[in-house]
Amino acid sequence: MQSQDRMPLLEALTTSAQRYHAPFYAPGHKQGQGIPQPLAELLGMSVFRADLPELPELDNLFAPAGVIQEAQQLAATAFGAKQTWFLVNGSTCGVMAAILATCGVGDKILLPRNIHQSAIAGLVLSGAIPVFINPEYDPSTDLAGSVTPAAVAAALAKHPDTKAAMVVYPTYHGVCGNLEAIAELVHQHHIPLLVDEAHGAHLSFHPDLPASALSAGADLTIQSTHKVLGAMTQASMLHIQTQQVDAQRLSKALQLLQSTSPSYLLLASLDAARQQMALYGEQLMSRTLQLADDARDRINRISGLSVLEFDHTHGFYDLDRTRLTVRVSGLGLSGFEADEILHQQLGVTAELPTSEHLTFILSLGNTQADIDKLVQSFTTISNEYYPAQQPTAWQELLQSWKAHFLYIHPSSFTICPYLSPRQAFFAPTETLSVNHALDHICAELICPYPPGIPALMPGEIIAPAAIEYLQQVLALGGSITGCSDPTLKTIKVVSC
Repeated sequence: MQSQDRMPLLEALTTSAQRYHAPFYAPGHKQGQGIPQPLAELLGMSVFRADLPELPELDNLFAPAGVIQEAQQLAATAFGAKQTWFLVNGSTCGVMAAILATCGVGDKILLPRNIHQSAIAGLVLSGAIPVFINPEYDPSTDLAGSVTPAAVAAALAKHPDTKAAMVVYPTYHGVCGNLEAIAELVHQHHIPLLVDEAHGAHLSFHPDLPASALSAGADLTIQSTHKVLGAMTQASMLHIQTQQVDAQRLSKALQLLQSTSPSYLLLASLDAARQQMALYGEQLMSRTLQLADDARDRINRISGLSVLEFDHTHGFYDLDRTRLTVRVSGLGLSGFEADEILHQQLGVTAELPTSEHLTFILSLGNTQADIDKLVQSFTTISNEYYPAQQPTAWQELLQSWKAHFLYIHPSSFTICPYLSPRQAFFAPTETLSVNHALDHICAELICPYPPGIPALMPGEIIAPAAIEYLQQVLALGGSITGCSDPTLKTIKVVSC
């Protein structure tokens, strides 16, 4: 067995970067000799000396037989996989490749409604037909949980010809569903379970964290190593552990989707991040959990604030404690307003604001000083805004929204697919005013934040409830993504 101490790819890249030679190959900056001075001053020269292409000693990402192969094998062992692929185009390409590897034109795939937009791109590329399952939703907290085993079982019973199932685990807010039960249901139908585990690369390394997707029975999982571990932005991994997924077809799909000029800086960062976690992962995660628990306890004692806790309802089976979701609406502020104050005035930046919450990612890179700064900043905001003297316009709008939330939230929509996402993507389109777009076929992915659940998908009939919901999201200070007109005055539809 290979030693997890080694970093074969990083070691080879270090040697190549330090070797003097005349470079007559891309990239054009020639190991930094031609780099613009302002960029060199920002990053230093060493990063450019290591910005190398597929030199013979550095192996080939698409036909690995040397140091990349060895690094990927070490990663597979560290993360509990049968085989691992390094990704330089982020988890986005991994999600798309997973769909391409398991589904073709006309094949059905189960997906949660709050799936990442990369999965919709995978549907467009593959021609697969989505069978959407709504995640559980808690209107009292304005947060979506996970899909439940019961919902998966019902979908499989209704669509026994389904070729694959994909779920999100954990969610952006750290919510984990009962993945083990879902895996058992999916495998009873002899199809693979694919997991978008973009926010869960750390789960394998501490017993007090939720189970990793692979240990819970996933056949394939995609992890954004850069999101919570020590890899560089855009560096991710894809793991498989069973023969339910054709490894050769998966490799071909990744060749279609990844750059033919992969960054060795990103690849080497994956090798180093793996070694760090294999050797010190439990120690690093213990410290991260201690920081998270400290932050949770102290923030919960600040007037007007509360931190999301574990709850067995609404698709909550477990919770990643390193993800802090703080409810700020008790201060009379929206999450967007609190985020602006923290970022611009107090020097604290959250990962994700929503109508009532701010979500913070705690990782191995955070320090006690970070936690103290966060708590101090929230204390400052609370001292200024709590208690709210009178309902703000935002609070009045929010209460009005919640009064009939069950009617307008996507979990209550009747999904009306008319065309597949692929058919809608390639169909002729026209732009109509939002009022005239009703009952037409949507040609865009329209996803509101909050709560991040797509309200309209390409190929679906545009219903009045969806438009009303989207307009109220905008009124609350949220944003609309994926569409050509984020103000929602117009929508692209499939031409009649």
